[in-house]
Amino acid sequence: MTSPSPNHLKYTASHEWANEESADIVTIGITEHAQSLLGDVVFVELPEVGKNVAAGEGVAVIESVKAAADVYAPVSGEVVEVNDALTSTPELVNSSPYENGWLCKLKMENKEELDKLMLAEAYDAGL
Repeated sequence: MTSPSPNHLKYTASHEWANEESADIVTIGITEHAQSLLGDVVFVELPEVGKNVAAGEGVAVIESVKAAADVYAPVSGEVVEVNDALTSTPELVNSSPYENGWLCKLKMENKEELDKLMLAEAYDAGL
């Protein structure tokens, strides 16, 4: 059986994903499962560039027609870029959670934290 979650990403139990872009930069977002639970996304509160976050700390808030949900940083680091497209088109989180609906990029403080995240197979098994 092939995994429905992309294999090149790492995952948290709280449904965030992390994509290692380079030696110290990671892009984060929420999973297909998370966006489907939220329903239609109407607003995304992105972090400020330059903000430092610890792994497990709230980094963004996604509001849908059903609820508002905190997004937790999968790793510790400094926010170096945010997805400004979400300001005008928050529904990208629904339509393209792994590509165009990413939330922000972090400069990792500790690359070892990335190794503690789940692979797609383990994440999908927990759903």
